[in-house]
Amino acid sequence: MAPIAATRTLSIAAAVLVALVAASSLKPAAANKDVDALTALRKGLSDPDGALTRWDPRLATDPCERFHVTCDGANRVTRLDLAKHKLSGTLAPELGQLDQLQYMEIYGNNIQGQIPSELGGLTNLVSLDLQDNSISGPIPATLGNIKSLKFL
Repeated sequence: MAPIAATRTLSIAAAVLVALVAASSLKPAAANKDVDALTALRKGLSDPDGALTRWDPRLATDPCERFHVTCDGANRVTRLDLAKHKLSGTLAPELGQLDQLQYMEIYGNNIQGQIPSELGGLTNLVSLDLQDNSISGPIPATLGNIKSLKFL
């Protein structure tokens, strides 16, 4: 009986160790605000041409694994290039969480609604290109707080 019990204990210990190592190497989507922001944007958009296919959070917990996204060395989103993809829907307020974002190029789509005031917190933003969309409402005053913004 002793060898069987020792084998079972060893098997259980090995399984627990494997599970701990696997869990420590995964980045949960909820813990990454860039992934959360991109996921919120994706949920608010219709994508008839499949430009955002790789944006499924079950497939990519690293924001840099998504098409049309550029990141810095710390895996933080610095650029969104979503121009001319026939996207429609609204911009997610969660985009304001992309605090390393420098370029948001979403021109030539059919984005509707207002520009979220939360984008005013993007202190590194250089370019916010939303031309040729169906944006309505006033430009949020909070965008005036972005000292780095050169193109609107």
